[in-house]
Amino acid sequence: MTDTHRANANGEPDMVEPNRAEPNRVGPNEVGPNKAEPAAADPAPAEDPAVALAREAAELKDKLLRTLAEMENLRARTARDVADSRVYGVSSFARDILGIADNLARALQTVRAGVRENADGSVKSLLDGVELTERELLKVLEKHGVRKFEPQPGEKFDPNLHQAMYEVADPALPSGTVAQVVQAGYMIGERMLRPALVAVAKSPPKSPPKSPPKPAPEPTANDTANDTANDNASAGSDALNN
Repeated sequence: MTDTHRANANGEPDMVEPNRAEPNRVGPNEVGPNKAEPAAADPAPAEDPAVALAREAAELKDKLLRTLAEMENLRARTARDVADSRVYGVSSFARDILGIADNLARALQTVRAGVRENADGSVKSLLDGVELTERELLKVLEKHGVRKFEPQPGEKFDPNLHQAMYEVADPALPSGTVAQVVQAGYMIGERMLRPALVAVAKSPPKSPPKSPPKPAPEPTANDTANDTANDNASAGSDALNN
């Protein structure tokens, strides 16, 4: 660029600085002419209120159904627990009472068949009172759901109902069946209160089979000739002696 000359008051030329444009200064927060402005983010589309209400209603309905199902299960479980408590709540007490019933039964079993007929009136009254007490006790136990059961000889052994005490060799009974009843069992409701103590029959040991007798060997020709010679010799010796 060339400088412009102009005269001052004394007629001398004066140098005048040319007009220079100042460069554009851009601040840190200002956008320059060569910088593109960032694109504004698109706003999220607003959800339809009807859809939002329908989703919220479905969630509330699901929670309500789950709560109703849990309450129904709780009600059924509580009713079952109450029924079990009503039936099986006396299990411990009934198990302790069974000893009394066993003692009464043993007292009656020790009396022989002919003793009651030949006993005097006081002994008969005592036996009748013991028998009546046993019947009344069993009736009270049955009233509370406890019932007595006694397996019969020849009945198949059931480990769910019976407890084996020992084995008995009895050829009249099949193996694995009840041979004797040591102590009666008791049930409470559908559960086992005390198993019956029994003796289990087993097959007697089998004796080894007897071997048939061996047939006598048939005489051969040599044996016949030897027998004849022996007979002749015996006859000759008898003749000489005579």
